[in-house]
Amino acid sequence: MIGNGTAARSGRTGAGRSVDLRLLPAALAVWAVMLLGLGIGPLAGTAIALATGAVAVAARTRRWAPGVLAVAGCAAAAGLVIAAHTLAVAQHPLVAPAEHGAAATLDIVISDDPRPIRGAAYGSRPSGPAQVVVAAALVAAATGPERWSSGGRVLLVAPVEGWRDLIPGQHARAEGLLAPAGRSDLTVAVLRVRGPPQQVTAPPWWQEAAGGLRAGLREASRAVLAPAEAGLLPGLAVGDTSGLDAELESDFRASGLTHLVAVSGANLAILSGAVLGLLRLLRADPRLSAAVSAASIVGFVVLARPSPSVVRAAVMGAVVLLALAMGRGRSALPALAAAVIVLLLADPALALDPGFALSVLATGALVVLAPAWALALRRRRVPGWMAEAVAVPAAAFVVTAPVIAGLSGLVSPIAVLANLLAVPAVAPATVLGVLAALVSPISTPLAHACTWAAGPAVGWLVMIADRSAGVSGAAVPWPEGVLGAALLVVVLVLLWWWGRSPRRRALLLAVLLGLALVLVPTRVAPPGWPPTGWSVVACDVGQGDALVLATARPGWVVLVDAGPDAGLIDGCLRRLGVQGIALAVISHLHADHIGGLAGALRGRPVGGVALGPVHEPAWALREVADIAAQAQAPLVELTAGKRLDWPGLALDVIGPTHPAAVVDPDDGTAVNDSSLVLRATTATGSVLLPGDAELAAQADLLAAHTDLRAEVLKMPHHGSRYTAPAFLNAVAPRAVLVSVGAGNPYGHPNVALLTVLADAGAAVRRTDQAGDVAVVTVAGDADHDGRPDLAVVSRGDPVRARRSGPRAAGRRIGRAARAPPRR
Repeated sequence: MIGNGTAARSGRTGAGRSVDLRLLPAALAVWAVMLLGLGIGPLAGTAIALATGAVAVAARTRRWAPGVLAVAGCAAAAGLVIAAHTLAVAQHPLVAPAEHGAAATLDIVISDDPRPIRGAAYGSRPSGPAQVVVAAALVAAATGPERWSSGGRVLLVAPVEGWRDLIPGQHARAEGLLAPAGRSDLTVAVLRVRGPPQQVTAPPWWQEAAGGLRAGLREASRAVLAPAEAGLLPGLAVGDTSGLDAELESDFRASGLTHLVAVSGANLAILSGAVLGLLRLLRADPRLSAAVSAASIVGFVVLARPSPSVVRAAVMGAVVLLALAMGRGRSALPALAAAVIVLLLADPALALDPGFALSVLATGALVVLAPAWALALRRRRVPGWMAEAVAVPAAAFVVTAPVIAGLSGLVSPIAVLANLLAVPAVAPATVLGVLAALVSPISTPLAHACTWAAGPAVGWLVMIADRSAGVSGAAVPWPEGVLGAALLVVVLVLLWWWGRSPRRRALLLAVLLGLALVLVPTRVAPPGWPPTGWSVVACDVGQGDALVLATARPGWVVLVDAGPDAGLIDGCLRRLGVQGIALAVISHLHADHIGGLAGALRGRPVGGVALGPVHEPAWALREVADIAAQAQAPLVELTAGKRLDWPGLALDVIGPTHPAAVVDPDDGTAVNDSSLVLRATTATGSVLLPGDAELAAQADLLAAHTDLRAEVLKMPHHGSRYTAPAFLNAVAPRAVLVSVGAGNPYGHPNVALLTVLADAGAAVRRTDQAGDVAVVTVAGDADHDGRPDLAVVSRGDPVRARRSGPRAAGRRIGRAARAPPRR
C-alpha cells in the first residue's frame, strides 16, 4: 500500500481497487505536447521545451512534489523531440519539389504493409482495389539532376501490380510525381507512382519465414473452411486480411467488429495468456514462464510482420501481460503510461494516429476497468466467466466510443451486443489459427485439424456480423470531430454520475433495456412492415436495383436484380420475411445489379439464377456463376417470348427484342440496352421491369408494337434522363418506383421527368427518399375501370399509403419529359 501521499498518487476503480496514477499526468502531458508541435510547428515545440524545462529546474531546486518534476521533465523532452522532428520536415529537400509537382525517383524501405484503396463497383467496372497506399522510409531521392541521401517518411500511392505483395523491410525504387503531404504526421511528401517497383530487394529471412507460415494458414483455411470463414481466420489470427471477402468485410464494419481483424494488444494478450496458462498448469518456474511468454510475443510480432501497428500492439500486449498475467494489476496504469511515453518519444506521429488512441484506450479499459467491473458483477453473484464476458467488451466500448464517434460521425449501440456475443469465439479462433500457421510447414493434416477445430468459432463470428449488419439504422448519427468526441464523453460522464446511486442505476438499466427491447426489433422490422398484401417491393440498396415480387407461397419470392451490396439486399429480404427465392433474375451484368447477389442467396434456398442473352462483362458472368454454384442453383438463360409461372405470379420476358451478338463490355450504354425487360402479373396488377434499358432498347420495344401497359413501372436506369416520352406513354403507369442512391454522382433521377409523371397522375416514390417502397392493393376500393386501387407504401412511413391516381395515359407526357441530347 501507498503511504500518506496515496490521495495524490492513486485513485480507486469502481470496485474499490487502488490504481497508481503517478505516471498518467506525464503521459498526458507528452501526448498534448506532441499534438501541439505537430499542429503548430517547431516554434511550439521549442517554446514548450523552454517553458517546461524552466519549471523542471524550479521543481528540482525548490523541492516541489515529484509529480511536478516528472510532468515538466517529460513535457520538456517531448518539446525538444517534436521541435527537432518538425524542423527536419520543414527543411527537407523534398518539400519544395513536392509543392511544384516535380517528377522524382525515390529509393525507399517499405515500413508497413501496402493498404488497398478499394474502388466501388459500378457499371462494367468490378469492385476491388486499383491502387495501394504504401508507407515507406526514404533512403535517397532524385529530382531532375539533383540527387541526395536523406531520411524521412513518405507516402506512395501506387498501382496494385507489383506493389501489393511487398512487405516491410524490402528496399525498392519508385518513380512518379511528387505532391505535398497535406498532413501533420511528419510525412515529407506523397509520390504518385508510375509503374511497378524497381530494384526490389529480397525481404529479410525472418520475413520470408513468416510469409511461409502465413501462406500455410491461408492454404489450410481454404482446404477446410467455407470461403467466408477461410478468409476470416487468417485475419483473426495474424491480421492477414488478403483473403477477406468484401461482403464479410462490410458486415464487420457495420457491426463494429472490424477491430477483430486488426492486430492489437488483445491478440498478444490472448496468445501470451494461453502460453502462460499452459506453463502454470505444468508448474513451471515464474521466471521461465515470463521468459517464454515474452518469447511468444516476439514470435507473434515476426509472424504478423513487425509493422508500426504490430509493434505498437506488442507493447500494449506486454503491458497487459505484465499487469494481469503476472498478477500485478495495480501496476497496469503506470506500465501503460510508460509505454505511451516511450512510444510517443520514439515516434511522435503516433499522437495523431487514431489506431494508437484506440489501442491505448482499449488496453487501459482491459487492465483497469474490466477487472473492476467483472469483480463488481461477481459480487452480485454473476458467474465468473459471464462477468468477464460482459465486462471486457463493455469497458472497451465505453472508452473507445468517443474516439470512434468523432472519427465516423456515428454511434453504434448494436456494436456492444455484437462484441459481447463475439467474445467467446475470439480467443479459441486466434489460438487455433496461430497453431495452424506454426504447424503448417511440419504437418499439413495437423494444420487442417487446427483450422477445422477453429471452424465453429469463426462461423459464429461470421453469423454475428451478418445478423448485426442486417439491423437497419442501428448506427445513430453523431457530430464528427473533436466536438463530437467531447460531447459523447460528457454524455457518458453524466450517465456514470447518474448511475452512482443504486436506485438510479436500476432505473437507468431498466430504461436502457426498455429502449433496446423497443428500438432494436423496430430497426430490424418496423411496425407495419412489410405491409399486408404487398405484391412488389423496391429495396433501398443505394445506387442500384433490387426488386422483390411476391408469390402466393408464403415467404417465397422472385428477385429481380440484387443491388451493389450484399448486406443491403440481405437486410431488405430479411425485413420482408423472405424464406426462399423461387428465381433470382439478373437483368444485365453491371455491378450495381449483381454486387449483392451473394447476400441475397446466402442462407436461403433458391430455385435458379437467370440471365439475359448478353453475357458481358465476362468478369461479372464469372462472379454470378460462382455465386450460383456455391448456392447450388442452376444458371439459366431467358430470352424474349418466354413465360414463367408460380402461384400468384407470372413473369413474361418481352425484351431485349434484338440482342446484339457482340457487345463491348466497356460500352455502358450497349450493356444497359441488353437488359432483360420483364412484365410481371401480380395480385395488384401488372409490373413492368425494364432494367437499365435506354433510348435504343425502348425504341426497339415500341417498333415491335410490344404491349408495354402496366399498373406499376420501375423507372429505367434509376430514373435517368435517357427515357423516351413515347415509352412512358406506352406504359401509362399508375405507380412509379425509382431505385436510386442518395447523393449519387450521376445526376439520377431526372427530377423534371419525375415531376411530369407525377403531374400526369402517377404515384412516384424514390428509394433514396422513402427507403424500401412497396405496392399494395387497397381492399374494397377500385378505380373507374373496376381494377383494384393501388397504394404505394414506404418503410420509413408504413402507416400512410399514397394512393395511385388514374393511368398516366389519360394525360400524355410530352416534351417536358423528353431526354435532352447526350453530351
